[in-house]
Amino acid sequence: MPRQVSTITAPTPELTEAERVRILAKSALFNPPPAELPDGRRDLVGLTREELAVELAAIGEKPFRAKQLWHWIYHQGATDFTRMSSIARPLQERLAERFVVGRPSVATEQTSEDETRKWLFRFRDGQEAETVYIPDRREDRGAVCISSQVGCTLSCRFCHTGTQRLARNLGAAEIVGQFMAARDAYGEWPSPHGDVPRLLSTIVLMGMGEPLYNYENVLRAMRIAMDPEGIGLSRRRITLSTSGVVPMMDRCGAELGVNLAVSLHAVRDDLRDEIVPLNRKYPIAELIAACRRYPGASNARRITFEYIMLRGVNDSEAEARELVRLIAGIPAKVNLIPFNSWPGSDYRPSGREALERFAAIVQDAGFAAPIRMPRGQDILAACGQLRTDSRRTRPAA
Repeated sequence: MPRQVSTITAPTPELTEAERVRILAKSALFNPPPAELPDGRRDLVGLTREELAVELAAIGEKPFRAKQLWHWIYHQGATDFTRMSSIARPLQERLAERFVVGRPSVATEQTSEDETRKWLFRFRDGQEAETVYIPDRREDRGAVCISSQVGCTLSCRFCHTGTQRLARNLGAAEIVGQFMAARDAYGEWPSPHGDVPRLLSTIVLMGMGEPLYNYENVLRAMRIAMDPEGIGLSRRRITLSTSGVVPMMDRCGAELGVNLAVSLHAVRDDLRDEIVPLNRKYPIAELIAACRRYPGASNARRITFEYIMLRGVNDSEAEARELVRLIAGIPAKVNLIPFNSWPGSDYRPSGREALERFAAIVQDAGFAAPIRMPRGQDILAACGQLRTDSRRTRPAA
């Protein structure tokens, strides 16, 4: 089949803004429930500093109390007000009457033979999402792979998560709460500073869902994670993976500026239309143009192109050469990911020879092209394998 080439005209700023508004309006239909318990207490996790100050002002407390609470919640990891020793007992009791410092509950927990760890977290309304910790093979550090939605709306053909319809977005508290709960499990509080090693050293928004279709909650959660007086991860330690929601890529770059990973997986529009259906709205040429615009991209902060290697589908030498042509001039690396099988999939992983030939072509063009070794396959924790039994239980507005 001949290669189909996209020819595009850059959309006007007005059209781009209108598309952002449409995306955010649709996202709002899947908003999480209020962060409030049945007894009326409010969860403080997920509030901004300003919102925390407002909540405390409402009970007659001064602004400095917000800074104290922020420290205990996000630096010390405290969930019990009685452990907040810089706060007097009477105020501890008043706080406990009105607020909680929540975590998602652990429905199941599995550890792979390669020490990858997966949690199925359950939220207050019974919905669930999976989170994975991937330890480094050589150093005392690792990545926490966080979900942004329950299910997914994209239906990528090779992805197990894509077989689960979108139930709802996760709230800011539920997103950052996954990382905090993982820290609880590894005892990594208070937040390490300076040269102190972090076991949970990076966040990758590569779990269930498309982060840019839940952008506002992801934005709030990552700003909390990056706050230097709390969890204290720098934006260089956070990577957001998108299948190519082009209008929101621009806003993400301007407001968050975290590392960008792009789920590319094909170099022709006809094939990407099939395996990544979002391509029908934002084709390859538009996606690559957005990558070229992404602020902060440099040799020190390269854009990562993720490429699932599917046997006989997208792994030819010609496709490797076209990939090199597409990303020429972008500070980039290419992660080649052997397809991870899951029940019901028709795809097969590329053979070793095809992987190495593809990698060699990309590397010879000057791009790093590591072949990612699957992690956590025995517990269905590898790339594209996350899924839950949660369902959408309320109608769209």
